[in-house]
Amino acid sequence: MRNRDTFGLSVLLLGSTILSGPARADAAGDQIEDIVVTATRRTERLQEVPVAVSVVSGESAGLHALNDAQDLSTAVPTLDFRTGASNKDRDIFIRGVGTVTTSPGVDPSVSVVVDGVVLARPGQATLDLLDIDQIEVLRGPQGTLFGKNATAGAINVTTTEPRPEFHAYADAAYFTGDETRIKAGISGELIPGKLSASFSGVASDFAGNVDNLYTGQTVNGYTHDGGRAKFLFTPSDDLKITVAADYLVSRDTVPTGVWVSTAQAAYPTGAVTNNLALAGVLTSEGIKAAPGNSTVSTNIDSNTKDYNGGASATVDWAIGPYSLTSITAYRKWQNVQVQDYDQLSTLTTSIPSVADRGYLQFNQVSQEVRLASPKGGLVDYVTGFYFMHAVDNETYGRGLETLGKSGAITANSGLSTFGTTGSDYAAFGEANVNFTSDFRAILGLRLIHDDLDYHFHRVSTSPVAVTAIQPAFTSAGSTSDDNYSDRFGLQYDVSRDVTAYATYSRGYMAPAYNTFFNMVASSTLALRPETNNSYEAGLKSRWLENKLQADLAVFDTEFDNYQANFADLVGGALVTRLINAGKVSTKGVEGDLSARPIDNLTLRQSFAWTLARVDHFACPANAASSCDIDGEPLPFAPNWKLDGEASYAIPLTRELTLLADTDYRWQSRVQYQLTQTPDTVQGAYGIWNASLTLEDDGDKWRVTGLVKNLLDTHYASYLAHGNLGGLVGWVPRDNSRYFGIDVHKDF
Repeated sequence: MRNRDTFGLSVLLLGSTILSGPARADAAGDQIEDIVVTATRRTERLQEVPVAVSVVSGESAGLHALNDAQDLSTAVPTLDFRTGASNKDRDIFIRGVGTVTTSPGVDPSVSVVVDGVVLARPGQATLDLLDIDQIEVLRGPQGTLFGKNATAGAINVTTTEPRPEFHAYADAAYFTGDETRIKAGISGELIPGKLSASFSGVASDFAGNVDNLYTGQTVNGYTHDGGRAKFLFTPSDDLKITVAADYLVSRDTVPTGVWVSTAQAAYPTGAVTNNLALAGVLTSEGIKAAPGNSTVSTNIDSNTKDYNGGASATVDWAIGPYSLTSITAYRKWQNVQVQDYDQLSTLTTSIPSVADRGYLQFNQVSQEVRLASPKGGLVDYVTGFYFMHAVDNETYGRGLETLGKSGAITANSGLSTFGTTGSDYAAFGEANVNFTSDFRAILGLRLIHDDLDYHFHRVSTSPVAVTAIQPAFTSAGSTSDDNYSDRFGLQYDVSRDVTAYATYSRGYMAPAYNTFFNMVASSTLALRPETNNSYEAGLKSRWLENKLQADLAVFDTEFDNYQANFADLVGGALVTRLINAGKVSTKGVEGDLSARPIDNLTLRQSFAWTLARVDHFACPANAASSCDIDGEPLPFAPNWKLDGEASYAIPLTRELTLLADTDYRWQSRVQYQLTQTPDTVQGAYGIWNASLTLEDDGDKWRVTGLVKNLLDTHYASYLAHGNLGGLVGWVPRDNSRYFGIDVHKDF
């Protein structure tokens, strides 16, 4: 395997000298087009910002069927995604760092910002990508300008603005495996010169690619329905007011994994223990536990229902040469989940039946005010204030049935009601001190105050711990913290097309409470804030009259008080609790390369070499010796990820164009668990996709045929030890080859 990995890596590294990264633009022409970003809270050329940024356009996301955050991680090498049965279990990683927890009292390490509005919970960030203008993935700490966290990075999403001229579109796609996606939108003026509006909607459905033999249903699919409305009011040339509202209703039928093995391997010994009782049950249910398995047999079809929605009002006011921006927002998230915890349909004397049901209601209000100075003087800056108030209330119940040798069934249950209330206050600013027109210093600071309260109450039918259920417990607490993030650096513009920079950043993530179903007395202490020190240097350059672009970044980041999940057993069942896990670090090299060697041909390659490691793990009291994982890799952090693409536009007539596109992504082996269990490692793999688009500029239509995973490569998007034994994996959408067609029409 090591030799095959090295060969594949060598081939892709050779390709990286002539290809480019994920900033996907029109393939026509003989020059690389400029990309405009808002990574510094200003509108600037990508080549001028002293931040490592990957960009995916909305058009490219549509052409490549990138519909959510998990899809986005396949196009941006520095981005990784942890899947799960519910949105509560899903998280985003940048440079190998993310926060894995379902507790409402914990911030994510990666901040997701949509039209300037920070999404406080990771579950809100798994939104459907509808009417997207551009997605910017900002790597490294971004706390000075992007909201309440962002110790690992930020994803800045911009949706399309209403157009003054009339425009409408309809888009319909079908993929093998019974997947459909329909989008439509309309935009135009309501009051000439004063008010424009746009309305769009999406309806998508996927039957799934896993069969539940017990219920006869196909699962691991989804149904998503959503919409967005935006109103753009321009009462004067100096004032612009944007009011937006959106919603997404989704139902996912993702099981809690499929059985990959009935055995478990231990760390650090590698000793394998086979669960004979589990093997017998799976055989009786018709399940063959093996890599590539796509069947389950559960008496409950695990599913989640989510409602994500909100509204915002953005005011942009030009006050002479200054620009004032105000963003007022409200967001709401509801999550209802049903989980088959034991992942089986048969109750035996050796394996109990456990079922979970949970309800979550979360809402946030936020206010941000920013002032941007004009550029060109000795000092230019962006400064402002930020406030967020968030309230979470949850109910989570777990039912347990055990079968005695006499045939009698004993039932136990636990029901927890809990939640958090948090407020974040911040004053921030980032300035450029322009020593000359080409050489400047970067100075940034964010002063932060956080308040966090929690409440918890659990009732249980058992006075002692039973399988996966702790006894009754009640607790409450509060914490607060004053802290800061900062950024300092130097930037030198060698020319308009070559920029070099070096920065130091301090990231900060608020104190936390591990508030979850099995909370006990040891979980009542607040976790200390997670902080990091990050050093980054980058070079952005264009050559050969804008026919070649090379953007490179090197980084080294060290985290203190890393907030991470630690594995526990409750009555023989696997649960986790969040702790300050000690010190971790991530360092590496990233590159985005582009070339236009001839007219209409675009070659791209992006790559990331990331060394994300546990420097010192702070084992809790009474932890097993296997807790010593110093020097081991962080989960969801492959050493290498590469993504290459070639696009060629063939003009057929004056208005008719044929666009051929192919992309290939490859990553080295990845460990999915912080516990370093050797059986939760996904080996290196590559996925090859291709598409062919026929486009008519005159009649404004296009038809795209796609094939995903041409080589029919199988892999697991996540691996974990089963809750009651064995090993389970998650089956990705592109686990097998599939085809699709997309028809788009503009009016």
